[in-house]
Amino acid sequence: MDIEEQAIRYLFQSEPEKVFGAPEIIKTLGLRGKAAKRLPQLLREMVRSGELVEKRRGHYRAGAGSGTMSGTVRLTRSGAAIVTDEETGKQVFVESRDVGRAIQGDRVTVAYRPGDRSDPVGVIRSIDEEAVRDVVGTVRRVGGGGLSISPLNPIYRSDFTVVGDTKGARPGDRVVVRMRRNGEGRDERLEAEILEVIGPEDKPSLDTVAIMRQYELPEEFPREVVAEAEQVATLLHEPGERLDLRDRFILTIDPATARDFDDAISLEHDDQGRRVLGVHIADVSHFVRPGSALDREAYKRGTSIYLIDKVVPMLPEQLSNSVCSLMPGEDRLTFSVFITYDKQARAVDVRFAKSIIRSKQRLAYEEAIALLEGRPTEIACGPLDPRTQPMLRETLELTRQLKKIRERNAALEMASQEVEIELDKEGRMVGIHAASNDESHQLIECCMVAANEAVARELLTHQVAILNRLHEAPDDEKISKLEVELRKLGIRPRNLREPKELAALLRDTADHPLRYHIHTLVLRSLKRALYSAKQHGHFGLALTYYSHFTSPIRRYPDLVLHRQLAEYLAGTGRRGRLDQGWLDRAAARATEREQLADEAERALTEIKKYRFLQEQLDARKPQDYEAVVVAVKPFGFFVDVIDLQVSGLVHVAGISKQYVVFNPASESLSAGKLVIKAGVSLRVFVTRVDFPARRLDFGYVQGSAVDRWNGGRHAEETRLAAIAKERGRKPRLPKQPKPAKPKAAKPKPPAKKGKKGKGKA
Repeated sequence: MDIEEQAIRYLFQSEPEKVFGAPEIIKTLGLRGKAAKRLPQLLREMVRSGELVEKRRGHYRAGAGSGTMSGTVRLTRSGAAIVTDEETGKQVFVESRDVGRAIQGDRVTVAYRPGDRSDPVGVIRSIDEEAVRDVVGTVRRVGGGGLSISPLNPIYRSDFTVVGDTKGARPGDRVVVRMRRNGEGRDERLEAEILEVIGPEDKPSLDTVAIMRQYELPEEFPREVVAEAEQVATLLHEPGERLDLRDRFILTIDPATARDFDDAISLEHDDQGRRVLGVHIADVSHFVRPGSALDREAYKRGTSIYLIDKVVPMLPEQLSNSVCSLMPGEDRLTFSVFITYDKQARAVDVRFAKSIIRSKQRLAYEEAIALLEGRPTEIACGPLDPRTQPMLRETLELTRQLKKIRERNAALEMASQEVEIELDKEGRMVGIHAASNDESHQLIECCMVAANEAVARELLTHQVAILNRLHEAPDDEKISKLEVELRKLGIRPRNLREPKELAALLRDTADHPLRYHIHTLVLRSLKRALYSAKQHGHFGLALTYYSHFTSPIRRYPDLVLHRQLAEYLAGTGRRGRLDQGWLDRAAARATEREQLADEAERALTEIKKYRFLQEQLDARKPQDYEAVVVAVKPFGFFVDVIDLQVSGLVHVAGISKQYVVFNPASESLSAGKLVIKAGVSLRVFVTRVDFPARRLDFGYVQGSAVDRWNGGRHAEETRLAAIAKERGRKPRLPKQPKPAKPKAAKPKPPAKKGKKGKGKA
């Protein structure tokens, strides 16, 4: 029977997508007599084990077995895929060459490649269920008068052919289409049926709508959820038994535009003079009960999504911006964590309590840092309480100590330069600036990390499984690649497999010209943080126990942890213990929603930046930007544009009119006295924007504005000429800017008499 089973296994593995009937199996394998009679029993056993799937009565195809896994495909821009089993949260990475014809959302069977199963790599063997997906794209005219769809998401490598009613869509319109396959094998093509016309691609006010449709983000809450939110809001006046902290000095620090304040802090001293840090978190679990409509919707959304000009909240505003928001001067229900520290900032005691607070002071981060630095500032929300500044300074001193402890434990401090985008009324990007990460931000972050760790430690050390915030150590292979890349930049790292050496590298390069590039390389070598029902610690924070507790208004795992801690402290029910299978599924769902939120936020930011740069080209007024060379190749060099947080290529043709030489030994380009190598700072301007491929070309600043444009134009002409020569066509060259006409001098109007102090400074 083992021989027959092996033969059947080989048959299905050879053609994993084919459905075989029992007679065909008997004929193909040449089964006779008792072997043929035993076949139905053997097939049933292989179906029970998961190796085969019965598609219809008596017809089978390959399924999931001990060496395979079933899951849903999520494509990446590189063409690779991540297949996730929603039931267990297990993920398998599939390299681009092994994805085959699978596309986003397909249910597939993946066979593991030999190797380390702790971070498995696989091959997609079969597509079990083809995805029916709605995709956003732009209508394009193709030869013969037909229409195609250029997908907005770059994970799709080809355009779709439009079929059916166009719904009045014209070339240049963004539309929502339903994508489907047609044909088989090499003749297979992706077709698109237009469902909705969003509007012109060149209308920036529609960018957010396009992203909302692309990522299927919910516009409104269902009626039953809103109705329930209005009803449960009255529970604010039914607090139950709580620790009354309304007479304590507690404050909040949030962005100036924030409306949902879910955390507050306090700092007091016990009878021994030790500092007691209080972290007070909105008690969302009091209002959102398990199994309710609110809870189901929160689980479905998973997280709040913060787009540039819109928030897609996890909870209705009746909760998020009202009864759960810790507004100053209002009674609010909280869950408090009290951590007592000695003089060396070692935690010597931790207490938890359901509480009721009344915040005494609301600060914006800008106001908090001004108070910490002793600068005069006006407080937008009410008068300044005299207790605010002393408490802030003492809390800062504590968090500085905690930060030093984290450094000794090899926590990683990344120099990631986040940016904030400014939009006009039409949704057009008009400016960009670095997001602040001063000590007021670090103070709050440090307090939240301390509370998150304290809750995770309490529950996990008492054998209560939770939704951990998991960040595993990097693979040796990734670290080896990182060391190679660093050596190319002239950095000789020590053994980066040691966490302390990796942390030291980040500290030592904090002031390096290439610090953002170096830290990005380190970030790419690390595994992504995710939610898991298994506890393996947080590598980046150098913590054994870590979870998310401090943002239940905007993250579902935090809400779950609140419920578990409350039940554990009360000693009721299962003392906070949840079904392991449910935890696995909830962790997978939370991770999936977090990653989707990140992608949506990044995609909208990308659209705005690319549009911003394209408008500079259209106006023939490209701006100069500070950039750093990060890699040099024979055909040019790659730069990071720090102010815009984008990367691109400066083609060799735009570097110099002299002959440019590539030096492989030093990985540099030289032309006369000009030498370009990694780490060099220079100024660049955009010469080409390729949005579908997400590529930017830059020119190297050499002279006046027109000279700079011509330098980039020369590079673009060279590139287009090469393409045209290859295709046997004449190149279509970019237009040269027209010289500005001199303006005639206008006579000055007679001076008007006015009041002093009303003119320009």
